Amino acid sequence: MNHTNNKKDQFDKNTLIKLINKYNTPLWIYDKNIIQKQIIQLQQFNRIRFAQKSCSNINILKIMKEHKIHVDAVSQGEIERALTAGFTPKEIIFTADLFDYQTLLRIIELNITVNIGSIDMLHQIGKLSPQHAIWLRVNPKFGHGHHEKTNTGGENSKHGIWNILEAIDIINKYKLKLIGIHIHIGSGVNNEYLEKVCNAMVNTIYSLKKDIQWISAGGGLPIPYRLEEKNINIKNYFNLWNIARIKIEKFLGHSIKLEIEPGRFLVAESGILVSEIRAIKTMGKKHYTLVNAGFNDLIRPTMYGSYHYISVIHKNDPNTYSNQQVETIIGGPLCESGDIFTQNSNNILTTRLLPKTKIGDYIIFHDTGAYGASMSSNYNSRPLIPEIILENGIPKLIRRRQTYQEMMQLELI
Repeated sequence: MNHTNNKKDQFDKNTLIKLINKYNTPLWIYDKNIIQKQIIQLQQFNRIRFAQKSCSNINILKIMKEHKIHVDAVSQGEIERALTAGFTPKEIIFTADLFDYQTLLRIIELNITVNIGSIDMLHQIGKLSPQHAIWLRVNPKFGHGHHEKTNTGGENSKHGIWNILEAIDIINKYKLKLIGIHIHIGSGVNNEYLEKVCNAMVNTIYSLKKDIQWISAGGGLPIPYRLEEKNINIKNYFNLWNIARIKIEKFLGHSIKLEIEPGRFLVAESGILVSEIRAIKTMGKKHYTLVNAGFNDLIRPTMYGSYHYISVIHKNDPNTYSNQQVETIIGGPLCESGDIFTQNSNNILTTRLLPKTKIGDYIIFHDTGAYGASMSSNYNSRPLIPEIILENGIPKLIRRRQTYQEMMQLELI
């Protein structure tokens, strides 16, 4: 495998070494310029709404706010993050399949639009806040995704409204204001399924007997995690949705606005996870390289068998590559057999062909800007690690390393 001059080498290695020396490892690093380039690709849509669950750092949210992007929240915590980052309640939508009571009260207090995913939610908000503005998240009765756990449609998914006509009856009962229809069937959707989703949107609105102003293409835009993968054709993606919009406009007799709700697409390629090699060992016929980042930091490989491109930086000579290569399994420090970064969706261990390394060299996990830091935890009582963003090469610390005292201070003794 060639580790030079590929699309994953967007970070200057000398800059990385400086950041490692200053902040230690493991650490997250983002590039603001890459986020901005991704935003520009989606300007054809009437509105871009960032799925903040993918990367919820307040400083990342502020970048979205700078670019007039709206934000999706899936919890009260995400609502509060968005408000702290400067979003107004009108720029926030709450998407869920249930309300907990305190979140419902906060939504009503702020008059935040809700993307409704269950019949019970309609009753609950209708009783307390009649005429509240809502969207309906429709389950089109089929789904697709890069993994079963990211499939958000069909009867094996908990997401969305199954019986749309039942929902309309309840909307009418409480005089709720239906603004738009949202359909999202999963992450990493291909063109074949995209056409099915677009057709499902059109057929749903044909059956509504209710006017709307917006449709949402949802999220799930894929990014090329592997070197051989190509970027999604955004023009084609937009055109398919635009064809659906034109059909809907003709049916309703007025213009319809098209929203898109990406998370991964905007931030994944902007981020890397930097870790340090702390042990190298041979177990029978298998070679292991063990680093100081675990699945408490990056859980996607363990949870989904997700692939992340991996590169090596040699500590003493970061701009050269060893000609010797080795097939190795990459693991972390956790007291868990599943703490392996190189496994497939069936949890079978796989290897990567990497330059031969020494203790103290660095392993870089690429495309971790989405569902990296936002899914991290304190498992094994490990503190959350720093997040740093580069803007035109200039670093800024946007989350410092958590201390052990901070990790324990919620526990009353």
